[in-house]
Amino acid sequence: MHVLRLLVPAAIVASIVFGGSAGHPLQAQVRATKVAATTFAELRAWDSTVDRMKRDDVLRLRRTIDDAMLPGRLHERFEQFYQGVRVFGGDVARQSDRGLTVSIFGTIYEGIDLDAQPRLSLDDVKAVIERRSGVALGPGRVPELVILPDETGYRLTYRVKAFTILEGYEYFVDAKSGAIVLELIGAERQAATSTLGRGQGVLGDDKKVSISSQSGTFVASDMLRPPSLRTYDARGDVNKVLSFLNGRTVLVTSDLASSTSTTWSDPVAVDAHAQVGWVYDYYFKRHARRGLDNNNISIVSVVHPVRRNDVSTSSNEVIGLFYVNAFYCCEGVMVFGEGLPPGFVTLPGRQSWNFLAGALDVIAHELTHGVTDFSSRLIGRNEPGALNEAFSDIMGTAVEFFYQPAGTNVLQADYAVGEDVVTPGGIRNMANPGAFGDPDHYSRRFTGTADNGGVHTNSTIASHAYYLAIEGGTNRTSGLSVQGIGTANREQMEKVFYRGFTQLMPANATFAVARTVTIQAARDLYGAGSAPERAVTQAWTAVGVN
Repeated sequence: MHVLRLLVPAAIVASIVFGGSAGHPLQAQVRATKVAATTFAELRAWDSTVDRMKRDDVLRLRRTIDDAMLPGRLHERFEQFYQGVRVFGGDVARQSDRGLTVSIFGTIYEGIDLDAQPRLSLDDVKAVIERRSGVALGPGRVPELVILPDETGYRLTYRVKAFTILEGYEYFVDAKSGAIVLELIGAERQAATSTLGRGQGVLGDDKKVSISSQSGTFVASDMLRPPSLRTYDARGDVNKVLSFLNGRTVLVTSDLASSTSTTWSDPVAVDAHAQVGWVYDYYFKRHARRGLDNNNISIVSVVHPVRRNDVSTSSNEVIGLFYVNAFYCCEGVMVFGEGLPPGFVTLPGRQSWNFLAGALDVIAHELTHGVTDFSSRLIGRNEPGALNEAFSDIMGTAVEFFYQPAGTNVLQADYAVGEDVVTPGGIRNMANPGAFGDPDHYSRRFTGTADNGGVHTNSTIASHAYYLAIEGGTNRTSGLSVQGIGTANREQMEKVFYRGFTQLMPANATFAVARTVTIQAARDLYGAGSAPERAVTQAWTAVGVN
């Protein structure tokens, strides 16, 4: 959750052209071709185009994945390059069945014509970031040279993330001039022996935790699951957290959350460590996915980034990032907000905030940002960013229903987001987006620039479609009804959206592409004319996405 509010062939969907502003010379006019090929004629044309672009080194294969759901299916993800430099947002996802192409989705940028040799060195770029943010980046943060398509044309830029005490930012630095041309909120928020420990979580429930014994102390290092899952206790040292996030220092064994016995007394460490493991298990058991990257990358959790009682002397920005938030950083790292002391509330709504580690759906939301980073790489602004947030809410809710009984009480599964720790109500509601002033229909979408183009606000358009596809009902804005598949078949819709968002979705997808992608996923899994295909089609139509 970036900011929790206080939280060509006939298959072209659109061909978008951006011009330049007066007085700003263009490198080249931006032409973006959106691809959504599913029919025989479309696939034949685009298959040939993709293969030709691959031979010409315009498309490079990033990853090939065997389909865990349908034997014989294969998923290829290609990234677009120009003179050896990656084009940010240019990618193609191709699905095949025993050598026969089934679907192709993507965005291809045309007419790129610029000098791909940077004038700035990596040290120059780091100096620019330090001047802008005050952050000195360590060797663990290496800027990536990319071609950025934007309203002024194609730019050769360096892309890098940096974290300050106020926020995490993603910077795009002009590789010729050193100017910062785009700045996005970059925190995607919201010799040992293995043994089992126990403890109570933030909400008073008993949990088992997978821990390790080291030199007479028990530490939060899970060695029972395939990947390394480690939970570190920053003990309120926000500078240590920032130094780690910016690649200047590493966290060591002595920083691990620890206990002198197998009975743990810190409910925050208990919840964070146990529930990260639950999310890993959900993805494996439900979708046969092996962790965030499908290759068991380590997951690092950081708890207690600040001291709760320091909230009175903290700025609103610090409160918004490290107290009333949780965020996914990058490469399997997430940070849990501290919540607010009793008696403190946020406005509007006068909501109380418990430790964020107590919310299973929030943890699953943040780790799903990691899944997205390693699959579709949905860009974190405008419609792709809203889809990114929606998928995290969808999977967060799916994990709740996987482990908890349905209901509206604490530790029960529903369609509110964060409701167990943000009371009353949580931060978003997929069943009734209007409860928080969020849109339930594409015609009501936010079109401003705040929040990277309203990525959290507009996410409810897609997550409400997911809700309707399961539960059925009538959209309040359109008046259109949906015949859902029913709660007994919830797993079907989880698999449809997981498949669509991780295996078929391109990085620069629009809501219209998301509709086509999830319909294709439903056909792949359950057949044309099936109840899941009908439900997802009706749901997107009901929320105004055609």
